[in-house]
Amino acid sequence: MKCAILAGGTGSRLGEQTQLKPKPMVEIGGRPILWHIMRHYDRYGVRDFAIALGHLGEVIRNYGFTEPGWTVRLVDTGEATLTGGRIKRLAPHLAGGAFFLTWGDGVSNVDLEALHAFHKSHGRLATLTAVHPPARFGHIELDGDRVTEFSEKPQAREGWISGAFFVLEPGVLDYIDGDQTAFEHEPLSRLAREGQLMAFRHAGFWQCMDTPRDRVLLEKLWCEGAAPWKTWA
Repeated sequence: MKCAILAGGTGSRLGEQTQLKPKPMVEIGGRPILWHIMRHYDRYGVRDFAIALGHLGEVIRNYGFTEPGWTVRLVDTGEATLTGGRIKRLAPHLAGGAFFLTWGDGVSNVDLEALHAFHKSHGRLATLTAVHPPARFGHIELDGDRVTEFSEKPQAREGWISGAFFVLEPGVLDYIDGDQTAFEHEPLSRLAREGQLMAFRHAGFWQCMDTPRDRVLLEKLWCEGAAPWKTWA
């Protein structure tokens, strides 16, 4: 299978980190987070990538992804194109059936083989990976006014959100009108209304890199040799 990765956003919330590079090129452990994502897919035998470029896309072009066995297509999808439009522009490079899709700013230890098997089992057009959002604050358990437990949890205990890591059939492209379509809005909403969107529940590690705090956390985990998303040898 092929994997589409959206890597064209500005990443403005990361501040100075993205003044000279797009967010997917911000480094964790000396390597762009985009490389970490691709290595996770490689672990499951997915080595054919189509990457949507936009903001400072030349930085990604100049990096050079030369891992053995990788086929990497870097596609300029426009500076101001929204997520749905970027996916649509990648369509010529995704021919041949279902494909993986993810954003270029989040890492996880999701089992991609199990995700793909789940997608095939239900026969719908789209599968998203549902995750527990990272906990921003210390979790406490109370007995009246007394704190009985305090812990810094890597993931929240309640609730699910979309963690991306999609599997999509080509028919999903018909739900995207054009460049100014945000995939997270009408396409996914319509797929859900029509019963064509399923959720693969992942209770393991997932973390996006939206803020400097997120980057510091990921760097800390990597430097301590405790990065859950490092699924490769």
